[in-house]
Amino acid sequence: MIVAGPEGFRRNQYRKFNIRGDDLTPGDDYGMMREVMRRRFTRLVKDEDEGEAVERPDLLLIDGGAGQLAEVQAVLADLGLHEIVAVGVAKGPDRDAGMERFFVPGKPPFMLPLKSPALYYIQRLRDEAHRFANGAHRTRRSMDIKRNPLDEIEGVGPGRKKALLHAFGSAKGVGRASVVDLVKVEGVSQALAERIHAFFRKS
Repeated sequence: MIVAGPEGFRRNQYRKFNIRGDDLTPGDDYGMMREVMRRRFTRLVKDEDEGEAVERPDLLLIDGGAGQLAEVQAVLADLGLHEIVAVGVAKGPDRDAGMERFFVPGKPPFMLPLKSPALYYIQRLRDEAHRFANGAHRTRRSMDIKRNPLDEIEGVGPGRKKALLHAFGSAKGVGRASVVDLVKVEGVSQALAERIHAFFRKS
C-alpha cells in the first residue's frame, strides 16, 4: 500500500501486509484483497474511536477490475466507511500503459484520454506501488531463503527451495499449496510434492 497527497508520495505511510489467512489458497486475489482491506481500515476505525488524529483517504485506487472493487466496497460498507470513494484500475490488453479501464461504483467502465494528466498521474502511482511491492517481495524471499522450514524437508535443496519460494511467495504459501500445485514447480517430483505436503500438514 502506498499513499500520496498534493505534496507527493508519503513514504512514511506506506505499509506492507503479510497475508495471514489460513483459509486462503495461493492465487486467491479476492481473499487477499479482503484481508488487506479489512486490516487496513479496521485499524483506521479503531484509531478514530480511540480519539487519535488519523487521516482518511479521499480516494482509494485498487489495482484490479470490477471483482476486486466489489470486494473492497463490501469491506468498506461493513465497517461503515461509505464516504471513502474506491476506484478499480484494470490494466489494458497486453498490459499496455494508456489502455487502462476504470471501474467506479454505479457507472459503466471508462478510459481516460491518452494525454490526460490524470492518467499519467495514476500510472505513476501504480508504478510506485509496484516498485514498493517488488522490493518487499525481494526482502521477504531473501529472509525466507536464509531461514526456512523447507530446509527440514529431505530432497529440498537450495535450488528447489528457491523455485518453491518463487512460485508461492513464502514458506507459508508453500504450506498452503496442494500436491497438484507443488508438482508444477520445476524440479519437484510427485513423491517430493507429497513429502512437502505431508510435512506441512504434520507441522
